Amino acid sequence: MTAPRREEEVALFDYDSELARYHQRLSESLGVRPGARVLDIGCGTGRATRDAARDASPGSALGIDVSRPMLARARALAEAEGIRNVGFVQADAQGHGFRPDYFSLGISRFGTMFFSDPVAAFANIGRALRPGARFVQLVWQAADRQEWHVAVREALSGDHAPTVPAPVSGDPFTLADPHVVSDVLTAAGFTAVDVVDVREPVRYGPDAERACAAVLQLRMAKELIADLDAASVERALGRLRVTLDAHDTGDGVWFGSRAWLVTALRP
Repeated sequence: MTAPRREEEVALFDYDSELARYHQRLSESLGVRPGARVLDIGCGTGRATRDAARDASPGSALGIDVSRPMLARARALAEAEGIRNVGFVQADAQGHGFRPDYFSLGISRFGTMFFSDPVAAFANIGRALRPGARFVQLVWQAADRQEWHVAVREALSGDHAPTVPAPVSGDPFTLADPHVVSDVLTAAGFTAVDVVDVREPVRYGPDAERACAAVLQLRMAKELIADLDAASVERALGRLRVTLDAHDTGDGVWFGSRAWLVTALRP
């Protein structure tokens, strides 16, 4: 993934569990065929890459991500699952030297919102795709449409919750505006851009206690409590536990969310 995930987040936070419902929606939209060559941008621990490799056999799948720990896990899981037609590379997709006109399908599960130059990044990805290839990706909608984001910020900020900042490079909401998504992909050389509203819950853990530990690994949570004194941190964590308890369904801690399913063609 091109996301600037911190290595300490990788140890505990389970993105595959969090995004399981979205993973299913993405998988249903791909239609990977035998013999396909799939490129997974921001692959993380490689679940989508491995699934694509299975469906593409005797084709292949390649995942790219900037996180060394996540890729180590991805490789270990692929080996454990006996998947031989999959590969992983640690690099930034924005400037990586992909083999041109090689991949028949590009995919990304929340891995494209972090580029410093989105047009250049998508143009580079486009050059790696064959003419006529699809690029299918999930990106978050605006922060104020994410129950998980709003609830965690309010809990950790108390009565002085900061306003939601405007998207900047490195922010997960930089592609929240569908017009921006369409304009960026078009400028990068893609055509037939289609943006579809997708709404699924995200899961932060099997219960409130473990969800709290997971949330506190996130950059947003760390930044919100970084400058608080010990007493304020304790109050913030108390509010967070109450919030997580309220979202504990007995089958996990779930929050509402919204994303865009974006499809485009390399002409």
